[in-house]
Amino acid sequence: VMEAVPEPLRPLARWRNTKVVILGVGNTLMGDDAAGPLVCERMAGRSSAVVIDAGTVPENYIAPIRRAAPDVLLVVDAVDFGGVLGQIRVFDPAEICAFAFGTHALSFHLFLDKLQRERPIDVRLIGIQAGPRELGGRVSPAVHRAIEMLAAGLEALFQPSA
Repeated sequence: VMEAVPEPLRPLARWRNTKVVILGVGNTLMGDDAAGPLVCERMAGRSSAVVIDAGTVPENYIAPIRRAAPDVLLVVDAVDFGGVLGQIRVFDPAEICAFAFGTHALSFHLFLDKLQRERPIDVRLIGIQAGPRELGGRVSPAVHRAIEMLAAGLEALFQPSA
């Protein structure tokens, strides 16, 4: 199974048989910013994880995330971390606050704060290095490939129980 999992996602294997929520964040009208929602769309019904497309309002999904009581929350978002276009990187919360949710309403820090008020949840940001994000823009080929690879890798990690 691990062959199907891209190198950057391999540290997530420690949550393989746990409760996982995958939260896609992004704006489908803004080119590469659509990466998070597109990963969710591609994964619908194909994983043991609870998959939530939060669009541009992740803070609206704090209650459903808490109800799912996950061991880990994986936030998928197009970010600019200075990588190669379409590069996938996993960040822990300490690294995240600098750039995540840059185009979204609520800061990641506030979001995590609210989310973890009742009980701690491990959180990782799976960032896809984005290119231009203009209104009505298309997803770049490199980011499109990253979306496919990421969705397939997460499906391989979190397979539906038989």
